[in-house]
Amino acid sequence: MKNFSVLLVAGTLGLASLPATAQKVPSPYHTRFAVDAPIIAGELAVSGFGLYRSMQRSGLNASELAALRKEDVPKFDRFSAGYFSESAQTASDLLCYPSLVVAPGLLALSPAIRSHYGQTLALYVQTVLAADALFTTSIGNIPRYRPFLYGSEGGDLRTSRIQTNSFFAGHTAHTAAATFFAAKVFHDYNPDSPAQPYVWGAAAAVPAAVAYFRIQAGKHFLSDNIVGYAVGATMGVVVPQLHKVAARQGISFSPLQGVNVNGYSYSGLLLSKQL
Repeated sequence: MKNFSVLLVAGTLGLASLPATAQKVPSPYHTRFAVDAPIIAGELAVSGFGLYRSMQRSGLNASELAALRKEDVPKFDRFSAGYFSESAQTASDLLCYPSLVVAPGLLALSPAIRSHYGQTLALYVQTVLAADALFTTSIGNIPRYRPFLYGSEGGDLRTSRIQTNSFFAGHTAHTAAATFFAAKVFHDYNPDSPAQPYVWGAAAAVPAAVAYFRIQAGKHFLSDNIVGYAVGATMGVVVPQLHKVAARQGISFSPLQGVNVNGYSYSGLLLSKQL
């Protein structure tokens, strides 16, 4: 499975480096295998180490569970202490996991994006892994009890080692990274599209719904979801933005030719930026 993942990442980055002459519409992004491949490898390493760290913790025993008090939870989050719902957890899963495939998949419906789809997938992998690296680093180093532990429900789940992984909300972060990435790429390829408000609205609504169900399920507090949402949305926008080519950021190069006062001809490029 690891070898397959490496080949997939390498393949998408390889497709991203195809000559621009093979494309009908210029891409607003610039990617290089020599730069982006090491970044993705680094993100995988950080994610793996954070996950390893989180798995070294032990779950709570019966006496530790009995000692938990809702009054110890900050007032901002206390309302959900003790929540537990298997149906809400299922709903959050059904929103989160498909969105990781559907969000980038919908981009393929655009001919302009589809002609650069290898590059788009490379950026998507980098975006989601950036959010995941921050998530696993957080749960690996910042233990926090899940809300449902403050109640009586959950059965054998209450002593699982992952029940101290409340901060921050991974489902929310990964969903936001996927949806905001899709909205950002759509925006950069179609800056004048009248569909912009609907695309960004959907990008914001889906992870918000995931956050709601994660709270109802007793998996995360409100603050966990706010941080997860912010991390995912930020990565979804920032990673593509960092790869934008100069011409699409208001910078343009124009050919410049003429004759100077001494009668010598000259040529070059004129750099201009829209303010």
